[in-house]
Amino acid sequence: MHTRTKRILNLTATALGLGAVSGATLAAWGHRELNRFEFKDITVPLLEPGTLRGKKEFKLLHVSDLHMIPGQDTKIAWVSALDALNPDLVINTGDNLSDEGGVPHVLQALGPLLSRPGLFVFGTNDYFAPRLSNPFNYLLGKKRELSHIELPWQGMRAAFIEHGWRDANQARHEFQVGPVRIAAAGVDDPHHDLDDYAAIAGAPNVDSDLSLALLHSPEPRVLAQFEADGYQLSLSGHTHGGQLCLPGGRAIVTNCGIDHKRVSGLHDFGKMKMHVSNGLGTSKFVPFRIFCRPSATLLRITERSS
Repeated sequence: MHTRTKRILNLTATALGLGAVSGATLAAWGHRELNRFEFKDITVPLLEPGTLRGKKEFKLLHVSDLHMIPGQDTKIAWVSALDALNPDLVINTGDNLSDEGGVPHVLQALGPLLSRPGLFVFGTNDYFAPRLSNPFNYLLGKKRELSHIELPWQGMRAAFIEHGWRDANQARHEFQVGPVRIAAAGVDDPHHDLDDYAAIAGAPNVDSDLSLALLHSPEPRVLAQFEADGYQLSLSGHTHGGQLCLPGGRAIVTNCGIDHKRVSGLHDFGKMKMHVSNGLGTSKFVPFRIFCRPSATLLRITERSS
């Protein structure tokens, strides 16, 4: 074999070997990141002056995308400990499951929080198990097909409701927590077109102090309807913040219709504020997070300046 050809082949083999080592190192790091949970704390001035009657704030805890599988004891302990924040209201925006045996572990993680006022909507991974898919399709932003392997969501839903949480899938609710009168509405997962906005359409009660819009995936077509109806704050998850990101948390894909700049965190959507959680878990088939640690968020809802 010609010396130059052998050199090229040797260099190619070396490059491929280094790439494999680098890939394995990155995967190991990304897997360790799954248990490096972050707590995010945001202040949002939405309430009319005097609403809180001297109270400093209304604390709303937003959790999403647990994607629970058996054996995730660190996640269970971390989520359970969020109860020490004493939230006034808990919002769960779905994809609680990633395994048929996940329900008891979801209930264990959320256990103390279920004793507090709460609302929930579901994502498709509450209804159907995740499926192994081509990772390049994810990076290209292609929607993954449903597995149609049903998960035991009915028992999880029954437990949520039995503890007092309100099901906001295709539903409107009005209730009061402390001095704050809340009007909330939600839709089923719009990422796979399970939503029916017509069933909940219309402005929130004008006598409410805080109006909340719930949806698992922050699809602009649904957010636009909530915004047009006058809701103050939408809450969603689904994106995992991009999950496999570039340095600085810059998302490569959003896995939905929202733009990259609003893949996670608090942003404006017209006149409505929107909060997108980057979630607490991942599909069991993609157990990695790169520059995008799992998190939950406390939104401190305060009065607007007079």
